[in-house]
Amino acid sequence: MGSSSFTKWTDVQSYFPNFTIVNRGFGGSSLPDLIRYQNDIIYPYLPKQIIIYCGENDIAASDTVSGKIVAERFKQLFVSIRSHFPNVPIGYISMKPSILRWQMKDRMIDGNSRIKKFLKKKKKTTFINVWKMMLGEDGTPMPDIFVEDKLHMNAKGYAIWQKLINPYLINEINSMKPATL
Repeated sequence: MGSSSFTKWTDVQSYFPNFTIVNRGFGGSSLPDLIRYQNDIIYPYLPKQIIIYCGENDIAASDTVSGKIVAERFKQLFVSIRSHFPNVPIGYISMKPSILRWQMKDRMIDGNSRIKKFLKKKKKTTFINVWKMMLGEDGTPMPDIFVEDKLHMNAKGYAIWQKLINPYLINEINSMKPATL
């Protein structure tokens, strides 16, 4: 579940053919939206695992939204999910770098760091860091992994995500690996 980076991944099932994916992303969503709609987008599905991509729109919405605020919002969502599903593994995909929002990178890096630190202390969680793999040799977002809006990814960008997410997906055979950067 999460924002438009998930919504626009319309062929996500083809990237993970051995797993049942229920894509509950919706465009423009922020963490307060996920909290508000959790009864509709999470609980009816009785998930075996939850993967979250959200936080980037929180930061983009206002210069006053800090990495700390994003992490606090994530913690609120996490606690609520845990109250319903105490044993369901939860993965968080780091906020991604993009050309359009590059000027917000410091707040995103801070939010990612805080969420990673929080998850390290929790059981059955993982932090999936996509940030570094989406940067070119010059340390800025690779331009060839985005569509024209310079925010959303193309197939090459999603292939990076697939490679990073796949080891953390679980089924009846494997279990979630520990949090890593």
